Amino acid sequence: MQSSPSNTVLTVLQEQHPHVPEGACASTVLIELPPGDPGTPPHRHAGPVFGYMLEGEMIFELEGEPERVVRAGEAFWEPGGDVIHYQAANNLAGEWSRFVVVMMCIPGQPMLTLVDEEELKLRQHRRALR
Repeated sequence: MQSSPSNTVLTVLQEQHPHVPEGACASTVLIELPPGDPGTPPHRHAGPVFGYMLEGEMIFELEGEPERVVRAGEAFWEPGGDVIHYQAANNLAGEWSRFVVVMMCIPGQPMLTLVDEEELKLRQHRRALR
């Protein structure tokens, strides 16, 4: 898509060949985190997730990557599959944070699966140094 004098088109994230499970469908989800909310406990998704920060800031951490702050106007993604998503916490103590994600989901399976303490301990060596 090209920009015209009356609109602006900006690609905020592009990933080459992410793995999409066979039969997957796309789900678009709006997430709103209250001030200081820690977000969902460690979990994983069946397929890739693409997101865009609408408001606020999020602490984002995937297995094997250092945690980082994603700010309003920035995009993020995760490959899904076996990768653990450790954090998606509101980084702001006094403001709500909002982001939208498009998840590639497998029909009949949950959008996310929580990771238990035993597995977290077994995979601790894969987590980036903090």
